[in-house]
Amino acid sequence: MQAVGSVEMTSARVAKPGEGRLLRFAAILVALAAVLPIIAIIWIALSGSFGAWPHLIQNVIPRSATTTATLLIEVCACTLITGVATAWLTSTCEFPFRRTLTVALVLPLAMPAYLSAYAFGEFFDYSGPLQSAIRALTGLRSARDYWSPDIRTTTGAAFVLGSVLYPYVFLTARSMFLMQGRNAAEVARTLGAGPLRTFFRVQLPMARPAIVVGLTLVIMETLNDIGAVEYLGVKTLTFSIYETWLNRNDLAGAAQIALVMLAIVILLAFIERRARGRQRFAGSKPASAQNVTRIALKGPARALAVIICALPPLAGFFIPAWVMAGYAVKRLDTFASPELLSALGHTVIVSAGAAVVATMAGFLLAYSVRHGGTRLARGANRFAAFGYGVPGTVMAIGVLIPLAAFDNALSSATKSMFGVSAGLLLSGTGFAIVYASAVRFLTMAEGNVAAGFDKLSPNLDWAARTLGRTRGGALREVLLPMMRPATLTAALLVFIETSKELSATILLRPFNFNTLATLVYEDASRSQVAAASVPSVIIILAGLVPVIVVSRLLDRGR
Repeated sequence: MQAVGSVEMTSARVAKPGEGRLLRFAAILVALAAVLPIIAIIWIALSGSFGAWPHLIQNVIPRSATTTATLLIEVCACTLITGVATAWLTSTCEFPFRRTLTVALVLPLAMPAYLSAYAFGEFFDYSGPLQSAIRALTGLRSARDYWSPDIRTTTGAAFVLGSVLYPYVFLTARSMFLMQGRNAAEVARTLGAGPLRTFFRVQLPMARPAIVVGLTLVIMETLNDIGAVEYLGVKTLTFSIYETWLNRNDLAGAAQIALVMLAIVILLAFIERRARGRQRFAGSKPASAQNVTRIALKGPARALAVIICALPPLAGFFIPAWVMAGYAVKRLDTFASPELLSALGHTVIVSAGAAVVATMAGFLLAYSVRHGGTRLARGANRFAAFGYGVPGTVMAIGVLIPLAAFDNALSSATKSMFGVSAGLLLSGTGFAIVYASAVRFLTMAEGNVAAGFDKLSPNLDWAARTLGRTRGGALREVLLPMMRPATLTAALLVFIETSKELSATILLRPFNFNTLATLVYEDASRSQVAAASVPSVIIILAGLVPVIVVSRLLDRGR
């Protein structure tokens, strides 16, 4: 009886009302810090002068919106066709090199869009490999005598972005095709449907919600891009924000354009959530347990499948990597240049700071849901997750406003009290980049940590508490050691994504402060892509790390 009473008293202590208030309060603070930039954008857009708005409405927004819509349609078409076709072939068909190509199809995730644009600009240039080969084979000398693709168009930008973004659709569609297993397809074939009819009438409709999720990510990444579209001369809404802020010195006008983009992002997030909510179907057992039988392709179909699955990684990864590596091999001496080492040091510091902040905040949000699971905790998670969909240029405006307000207030206070100005402690340092990156990639960190928590039984917490551990002791002695792989993975992914981030970094960096991404951007802006090759290779190699993680999961059939 005494032992039973002890257990009951411990359980009562675990369930003590109000014990998790501090945890919920901390989660709310994290969510507020994440949505503060968005609130700042809305505030400055609505409180600023609308004097430039007639000019924006007449000359800027219609043209930029039309270009953006055209670009989005073309990128979505490119990624949809490429991603779905390759996902279906690798998941339901058997052909030579299928496993190798399945891994290769994920490689473009390691290639930032702006690096791909710089590489293809060189590849399609008059002195580049393509036109040089045409002249060598045909004997022609002038570019007027033959046709060559013009990459510096909206369609060219769509090709560049589509070649590096299609893996978002490929991964979501392939996961759904694998989850469907063979039952639905075999039933359709039993009823007389061929492989293509089964795909269009059964498999594709079942995978539609997952494809919508992948396309939503593609659209958000397209809206976020500024390096590729600027280099290729495509003036999107994102570029208009950048131009209005810096070139026209109109922060309020830039915020007002950013508000239009926020409305688009909110609509996309709503569509994605609705699609995810409908992503349900019934199955007898997971596909991995069904020993899925793939369709063995023969004759020309085998060769066609290999070509279809080989072309996307060739365009999305191997050609850009080959161009940059070719330049980098000739400039090995620059690996030790002070400028590159300084940019590398800044990249490591900023990326490590963002990784630590985002991982800690994501851990707090995930643990608050695991511990309480209240509507308040889940609501804080949803608000904090919204930052991922905000383009980097929009995030830069939202981050700069509150940080500049804090710096100005602190500087005024120190000057009135001590006669010395504190200066720009936050908005004038790398802290602004850390803050923006942590907010943007908080969803990535929280998602990885939450996935780790999902693999741990809730009974572990209760067992530790029953044995006399406090909540902090249970977290420190039981959960943290078991969560170390998920936490380190989250930090690594945020670190690498921050190291590639350009849109926010180019706007928030202090004077004479370069990261690898901005160093590449500066060289490419001066048409010195060869000089940008060495930092580009470093960025690509770093980006391969999460791709390797994804590839290992694909090898396990997950």
